[in-house]
Amino acid sequence: MGVFDRFRLDGRRACVTGGSRGLGFSMAKGLAEAGADLVLVGRDEDALREAKAALTGTGRSVETLSADVGEPEAGEAAARLVIDRWGPVDVLVNNVGGRRIDVPTEQLDLADWQRIMDLNLTSAFVWSKVVGGAMLDRGWGRVVNVASISGMIATRGIRGRTYEASKAALIQFTRVLAADWAPQGVTVNAIAPGGFLTDPNRRWFGERPELRETFESMIPMGRLGEPDELAPLAVYLASDASSYMTGATLVIDGGYTAW
Repeated sequence: MGVFDRFRLDGRRACVTGGSRGLGFSMAKGLAEAGADLVLVGRDEDALREAKAALTGTGRSVETLSADVGEPEAGEAAARLVIDRWGPVDVLVNNVGGRRIDVPTEQLDLADWQRIMDLNLTSAFVWSKVVGGAMLDRGWGRVVNVASISGMIATRGIRGRTYEASKAALIQFTRVLAADWAPQGVTVNAIAPGGFLTDPNRRWFGERPELRETFESMIPMGRLGEPDELAPLAVYLASDASSYMTGATLVIDGGYTAW
């Protein structure tokens, strides 16, 4: 088998939470182009339909499921439905997450803290338990958690720290689950993105261009990432090319954390 063949995902099925837009859609597209059939999970049915239509050109099967992955009970029910309806799933990308709060810690409500923890951490636990757990008896599987450089550093100008705390916990969850599942042929790795020009970020920076200039000045490459620059890393972690890698968190941030 040649080296490029090891990146192929023909005959595999990948499930991407939050796969209808942004970084999730870019990773899903990359997985499909590498040969994987897809199950996309998200809250917005219109966005899911648009994503499915946009992926028809890949020639792969694309299934969609509308569910609120950030709500633990609904998320677990959706994960079980994915297994029952479209299993087996070979690759799981736990991409759902977000910040959504910019409140100082001393003013933060417990309910808001828990909501972000559920969105960024509990969702990955639930889907790993159900979808990843189903991989164990088959002796092969890939779990890819989307963390953040904010799980490694204190991001400037952000308050509340729910996002940082949950993403740091996700990195450690990745590490310990990888150790537990390695003997059974299932790898668990994480991607830690920096700043990317997703549609929400484009709108945000459009409203406050001075923030984009400040952010880019802190990146050695001098620019934010394009979403499609994340896809090759997701394909690597989903494929046999990464067969000896588990428990790792791979940073992709244009050098932001190097300074």
